[in-house]
Amino acid sequence: MPEIGATLREARMRARIDVSEIEATTKIRAKYLRALENEEWGLLPGPTFVKSFLRTYAQALGLDGKSLVEEYRLHHERPSEGMLEPIVASPQRGRRRVPSGGPSRAYMAAVTAIGAVIVLLIVLLVSGGGSSPRKASKTAGVKRKHASAHRHAAATTTAAAGGSAPIVALSLKPTGVVFVCLLGDGGRRLIPGIDLQPGESTPTYHARHFLLNLGNNAVTLYINGRPRTVPASSQAIGYSITKARGRQPLSAGQLPTCQ
Repeated sequence: MPEIGATLREARMRARIDVSEIEATTKIRAKYLRALENEEWGLLPGPTFVKSFLRTYAQALGLDGKSLVEEYRLHHERPSEGMLEPIVASPQRGRRRVPSGGPSRAYMAAVTAIGAVIVLLIVLLVSGGGSSPRKASKTAGVKRKHASAHRHAAATTTAAAGGSAPIVALSLKPTGVVFVCLLGDGGRRLIPGIDLQPGESTPTYHARHFLLNLGNNAVTLYINGRPRTVPASSQAIGYSITKARGRQPLSAGQLPTCQ
């Protein structure tokens, strides 16, 4: 039978196929294909890859890959060392002792240690576990009381310190001619007592506390993006607007004048 490499090379040349075409078809690098044709087995990754490459290359050329692989196995693949060296007892060391059927000392020591740890854990749980539910319940109650007191103190501090109150966003959109006086934090005049025309829209103002005086109800208020209508009234309409209390009506004596 011709050599493996010669068989591959002659089949490729008869088919007028370049090595690069075989590389593209089989996804085997060209240097490995040339190593197969030249039977340079040492350039290949190992016997397993050699047999796989041989089978794939042969199939691409229309050859019998199985026979080529068998040829390589018989003449070029060396047996493993395990097949060459039988296991023999060393005469100097004597025969290997056959382990007895009972458990070894190391096994028994490990089992004993694990048992001691389990017993210790049980003792600790029994000695400290009787009052644990009550203690846990009492501790949780104390923590809840402290948390409640802390929240109450924080809320009181926030309410007392005006600078820490949440911000409110407010804008107005008149539906008719309407007088508007709007004051922000510290009495700052945002809309200084003027008539707004229908179709206009004010900027969005931001403050912790607004005081608003309206000449009539021909306006829609947008508080934090939500529209709020104004009920009809024969008198001026006033509101105090905060985040915490929302929109609160003002009496006639509380209306801002923007003067």
